[in-house]
Amino acid sequence: MAARGTPVLPSTPVPPLLLLAHGSRDPRHAATVEALADAVRALAPHLAVTTAYLDHCAPRIAQVAPRLTGAIAVPLLLNRAFHAKHDIPAALRAAGSAIPVADVLGPSPLLLDALDRRLAETGLDVADPAVRARTGVVLAAAGSSDPAANATTRAVAAEWRRTRGWAAVTTAHASAAPPTVADGLTALRATPTVRTTAVAPYLLAPGLLPDRIATAATTHHADHLAPVLGPAPELAHLILARHAEAASAAASPAARTA
Repeated sequence: MAARGTPVLPSTPVPPLLLLAHGSRDPRHAATVEALADAVRALAPHLAVTTAYLDHCAPRIAQVAPRLTGAIAVPLLLNRAFHAKHDIPAALRAAGSAIPVADVLGPSPLLLDALDRRLAETGLDVADPAVRARTGVVLAAAGSSDPAANATTRAVAAEWRRTRGWAAVTTAHASAAPPTVADGLTALRATPTVRTTAVAPYLLAPGLLPDRIATAATTHHADHLAPVLGPAPELAHLILARHAEAASAAASPAARTA
């Protein structure tokens, strides 16, 4: 992949990209998804990028997928939970579409970079190792009824701490399963090396669950509260990487003869 911030230029024709988002009644959700799509277009001006939604927003998958033969779908999901395993495949089948679906976005070092970016926007000096060494972070995800998905989030938290030098990183969920953001902050404050606390939403777009996380972080006096990941440049690069991986797999001899 080209260096960050550099437009990606094609050497051969590439399949169109269909971004699949969950959708929300909150208008900020679709606005953020479209901003992320625009960030991808800016990096890859040769690439046709279309968005579609599972629910609440338009256009729905059934309206878009059937006319995008030869496309690659990239789910705007951070974890391989119910939406990735069941909802998206079912929606594509119902639409009569057999387009390949790329892997979900997480885990990836690019997501850790995006999380760092959002924490830096709160005024936390994430570039200073000494600041990291005294800061504990709650990685606040949506949460899932799928234990494997929650275990993946815990693995992301462990990797973020290991590779970036935080005093501690613990997980919390906005729904479906404990622990809560309050639980996470309590655990951080019981850690002797933690002097500063931060809450980092592990979510792509604003909506009910990010608002719930923000309320809990404020109520329980976190020192820093990051915004959602949103159209961070790292996410745009990650989407292109997932698209390229899936396109390569779809073009392989094994895929063509399957």
